[in-house]
Amino acid sequence: MSATAPQGAGKPVTTLKLAQMKAAGEPIVMITAYDAPSARVVDAAGVDVVLVGDSLGMVMLGHTSTLPVTMDDMIHHTAAVSRGISRALIVADMPFMSYQITHEEALRNAGRFLAEAGANAVKIEGGTEVAPLVERLVAAGIPVMGHVGLTPQSVNVFGGYRVQGRDAASALRLIDDCLALEAAGAFAIVLELVPAEVAAMASEELSIPTIGIGAGSGCDGQVQVFHDLLGIGDFTPRHAKRYAEIGAAMTEAVGSYAADVRGGTFPGEDQLTHADEEVVAELERELPLTPGVDE
Repeated sequence: MSATAPQGAGKPVTTLKLAQMKAAGEPIVMITAYDAPSARVVDAAGVDVVLVGDSLGMVMLGHTSTLPVTMDDMIHHTAAVSRGISRALIVADMPFMSYQITHEEALRNAGRFLAEAGANAVKIEGGTEVAPLVERLVAAGIPVMGHVGLTPQSVNVFGGYRVQGRDAASALRLIDDCLALEAAGAFAIVLELVPAEVAAMASEELSIPTIGIGAGSGCDGQVQVFHDLLGIGDFTPRHAKRYAEIGAAMTEAVGSYAADVRGGTFPGEDQLTHADEEVVAELERELPLTPGVDE
């Protein structure tokens, strides 16, 4: 286990553990992962929560938003992540239109994440309007993480990826949304693109943890995208910090491989397997001469 991993890192993280961390003032570390290899990396690093975000639509699948992501996409990637996790709590995003039509359909879809994909909980975007659904899911034994502020599935309503809760009225509505989700049984809430002061006030009002993304240090934890932190990709959001330039290193490595192939230096002796001399001699005796070559 990494030297940076928290004490007791071998114990699986639960929703109760997150509540205890908030009570103790211990910051919660959450990161996205979309496949088994990246899940193993973040789990070994001691991350507390792994989110299989519908942001995989843009990060992994090349879409321009999260809206095209399907339940099958999410189940596929969540199952892959679960195979790479031994400690972190796994939260799966409910994709667009997987929970908005009926509560019964939402319950079936949410249940798939736990029964088929190995998730421990689901995340739903929205506030007061989704609180009855959150209550229904929790009553069925499905832990729910809320998500308010900038909710990417509503990007067309917001008119783009814009900070939410800038004025007093909208900030109060945002805090009311948080309180409604808490009352409905949500175990934590993601606050995305919210002014730091508003996020800090919401965190103070709530007894459940808040996880910020572009919402300042007053939240109980932080979440970032795996690829943003490692410098994989051309775009880094303002709220993210690059801790490595893995993307540049990957490009350099692949370029070196291509140069070696074109220059005839790969594969080299270390990458070869040789047949026994007796086998080569027998093949030379048995095989016909190459057409056009004199004996």
